[in-house]
Amino acid sequence: MKKTTIGGNKRKVANFLAIAGLVIIFAAYMFPFLMVVINSLKQKRDIIKSPFSWLYTIKGLSFDNFVKAFTQMDFLNAFKNSLIVTVSATVLVTLLAAMLAYYIVRHNNGISKLTFALMVASMIIPFQAIMIPLVSIYGGTLNVLNHRITLIFMHTGFSMAMSVFMFHGFIKGNVPIALEEAAYIDGCTHSQTFFKIVLPLLKPIISTMVILNSMAFWNDFLLPSLVLSDKKLLTLPLSTYSFYGTYSADYGTIMAGLLLCVVPILVLYVALQKQIIGGVVAGAVK
Repeated sequence: MKKTTIGGNKRKVANFLAIAGLVIIFAAYMFPFLMVVINSLKQKRDIIKSPFSWLYTIKGLSFDNFVKAFTQMDFLNAFKNSLIVTVSATVLVTLLAAMLAYYIVRHNNGISKLTFALMVASMIIPFQAIMIPLVSIYGGTLNVLNHRITLIFMHTGFSMAMSVFMFHGFIKGNVPIALEEAAYIDGCTHSQTFFKIVLPLLKPIISTMVILNSMAFWNDFLLPSLVLSDKKLLTLPLSTYSFYGTYSADYGTIMAGLLLCVVPILVLYVALQKQIIGGVVAGAVK
């Protein structure tokens, strides 16, 4: 018996165009990354001569750029700094945002509504508008720049509004209050109810916020460049800037350094990708 497709030929054409459009968008997004990978294996003269040529058209491919990048950018020390800042800020913002969002959802009073409104409103303020006063206050008045703790504190503060917004939507739409009431009846305190009942239910949105905030903290260049100047405290994005000279740049080493920076956060993304979409959708429900 011949199968019939719902919608007929028009449906087939629409599906084909949709798939073709997705393929084109995917290729457009992947092309820059592919060029970084290819050029990281070339010598500087080959990159300048033909940056868009493929591997089989270039002679002298090697991994020397990765060895040079690893040594020159002091990769292990920069990796340690990035790891400390990213993990500390991510843990802090995840825990604090979840607790604050839970309080706002379960205590629907004027103070909670005002706090949530102010946090959402603060999301429209660009960092560039406050970075000069911020640096002048922390550097000139308080003299607390050039410390990892200061950078962790700033990352946590700037990420709280979006994180609270996402946790607020998820808790409001996906955490039934009946479970909490049952925990209270069994003798649990407010803290025990949150950490033993509510927090485990937040796993999807926690996974989403962990990957989003980790990527933001790990890849950030502007804020660390304003806070850190000691070479021993530089994060990976700041370390790659050492390959840029006043009048020239070592492009092959730069590409290799970028890949060394990307790989750790890419592994984390692959590990948590299943929870990302579900957490974003659930967290956006109001």
